[in-house]
Amino acid sequence: MQVSVETTSNIERRMTIGVPAQEIDQAVQKRLQETARTVRLNGFRPGKVPMSVVKRRFGESVRQEVVGEAMRDNYIKALQEQDVNPAGWPKFEPKSMEEGKDLEFVAIFEVLPEIELGDLSKVEVEKPIAEVADKDIDTMIDNLRGQQATMKEVKRKSKNKDVVTIDFKGSIDGEEFEGGAAEGHRLTLGSGQMIPGFEKGIVGGKTGEELEIEVTFPEDYQNEDLAGKPAKFEIKIHKVEEPQLPELNQEFFQKFGIDAEDEAAFREEVKKNMERELKQAVSNKVKNDVVDGLLATTELDIPAALIDQEIDRLRQDAVQRFGGQVDFQQLPKEIFEDQAKRRVKTGLLFQEVVKKNELKAEPAQVDEKIQEIASTYEQPEEVIAHFSSNPDQKAQIEASVLEDAVVDLVLGQAKVVEKKMKYEEAVQAGQPQR
Repeated sequence: MQVSVETTSNIERRMTIGVPAQEIDQAVQKRLQETARTVRLNGFRPGKVPMSVVKRRFGESVRQEVVGEAMRDNYIKALQEQDVNPAGWPKFEPKSMEEGKDLEFVAIFEVLPEIELGDLSKVEVEKPIAEVADKDIDTMIDNLRGQQATMKEVKRKSKNKDVVTIDFKGSIDGEEFEGGAAEGHRLTLGSGQMIPGFEKGIVGGKTGEELEIEVTFPEDYQNEDLAGKPAKFEIKIHKVEEPQLPELNQEFFQKFGIDAEDEAAFREEVKKNMERELKQAVSNKVKNDVVDGLLATTELDIPAALIDQEIDRLRQDAVQRFGGQVDFQQLPKEIFEDQAKRRVKTGLLFQEVVKKNELKAEPAQVDEKIQEIASTYEQPEEVIAHFSSNPDQKAQIEASVLEDAVVDLVLGQAKVVEKKMKYEEAVQAGQPQR
C-alpha cells in the first residue's frame, strides 16, 4: 500500500492511497468462488454454475463491493501509519479501479484544528453579585400559590391578576387582519401576554360588557406587516374570575416536596432552593462570558463533520422535547447551525485549555459535585449510589468538573467586573445560551 498526504487547508487533508492490483483481483476471485458455491440460476444445479457465467452475471457488482471494502480498510490502515486523527468519515474518490491495474483512490477528510489560544487577559467577565431578599421570597411564594390557585367567578369590575374570558376582533384601517380574532380566549390581566395596552384596556370591565380599545403594535413585532401600526379591537367580556390562593399549610408545602411544619420552615426551604438557583445562575453567567471571551480571542476553523454531528444531536434533543412525534431529520438543519457551531468551538477550546494546562478531574472534586447534585433530591443517598455505580453518568460529572476547572483557570487571567444585581436580574442573566 502506497500513501501520500496533501494538506489542502488548515483542517482538510487529501490522502492518496494505492493498493496493488493483485490484492484486489484475489479478493474478487475469492468472492466470486463463494458466490458460485451458493448462487441459484435456472438451468444449473446448485454449486455447478460455471465460473464464466458467475463472473459475467456478478463480476461487476462483486468488484464494486470489494473495491468499496478495500478503500475503507486501507484508509483505516493508512490513518494508523500516518498517525492522523480525522474529525469525521471521509469522501472517497476512486482514480483508478480497472481490473488488472492497481487501485488508486483519494480520501478527502477533515482533521481537528491546531489551536493557538488567544490572550486570556483580554477576556472580560461580568459577575453578578446578588442575594435572596425577603421580598424575593415573598414573590416566589406568591408565584407558588398562584400555581395552585382555584378560580372563582366574580361580578365586580376586573383588575390585574383576574382571569377574563373574552371574544375579540381586531382591525387596522377598518380591515380585519389574520390572527387578530378569537372566541372564548382566557387571559390573565397584567400578565403581558398581549401587546402593550390590550390588557390595560380591559381592566375595569365587567361580565357582559363590550369594549373598543385602540392600541399600537410594537415596532419590533414579529409580524412585520403589523409592526408599528395602530389597531382597534372590539372586545366582549364573558366572564371575570378571581384566583383563590391556597393557605400556607402542610398540605400546600408537600405539593412542592417540602416537609415543613409551619410557614417559617417553608420559607427557609424556599430560600435554600432560591439560593441554589442563584448560585447556578451566577455560574452560568460567568461561564457564558468565559466562552464568549475564548471565542472572541481565538481564531478557529471547525470541521464541517463535527458541526453536522452536533446539529443532529440538537435536532434529536428538539424532537424529544416535543414528544418524539417527528423524525429529527425533518427539522431544517439551518435552525440549529449557529448553536451547533458555538458548541463545537466551545468544546474544542475547552479541550485545548485542559490539554495545555494538564487539568484533571480530581476524585474529591467529582465526589463534591455528586454530593451537590444529590442534595437537591429527597433521597440523596440513592442519587450518590446511582452515580457511583454508573460509569457513563460519572463520566458526565467528571466532564462537568473539568469545565469548571477551565472556567476557574480563565477567570484567574481574565478581567472580572462584579456587578450588583437584584435576584431576578441575576437569575435572568444566567439563563443558558442556546
